[in-house]
Amino acid sequence: MRRLLLGCVLVQALAVAGLAHAAPPAALVARLKAQADAWDRAIVAKDRAAIMANMADDFRQIDGQGHVETRDSFVADLLSPELVIEPYTVEDFEVRLYGDTALLSGRTRMTGRYDGKAFSSHYRYIDVYVKRAGAWKIVSVQITPLP
Repeated sequence: MRRLLLGCVLVQALAVAGLAHAAPPAALVARLKAQADAWDRAIVAKDRAAIMANMADDFRQIDGQGHVETRDSFVADLLSPELVIEPYTVEDFEVRLYGDTALLSGRTRMTGRYDGKAFSSHYRYIDVYVKRAGAWKIVSVQITPLP
């Protein structure tokens, strides 16, 4: 009973604090989708300035093998001349909003070449965006390979 009461109090506190999950306004969903799509295009184009403009300084990525990358190592890997990523699309795109934190998730089938050898990957991802000083920046990416 005590746990149930504490759980109810926590849910109420989160709702009051504005941190409980709420359906995000359509305009914000469209804005974040456009920002994520622009970031994907910048990655394919190897546009360092556009890639970094979307990222927080404290960005981290957890890749499909569990390795952690910083902003600098993530960008360096993307810009490697050995890597060529073909344009890709996102399926099952979803935005969930928790105050000034937005979780963007979906599935991607990515193809390209690394060191001249073709690759193909299919994965589910979650991108965490945080609103800081009025701007949404990506702070974290985690991907999970799919069969």
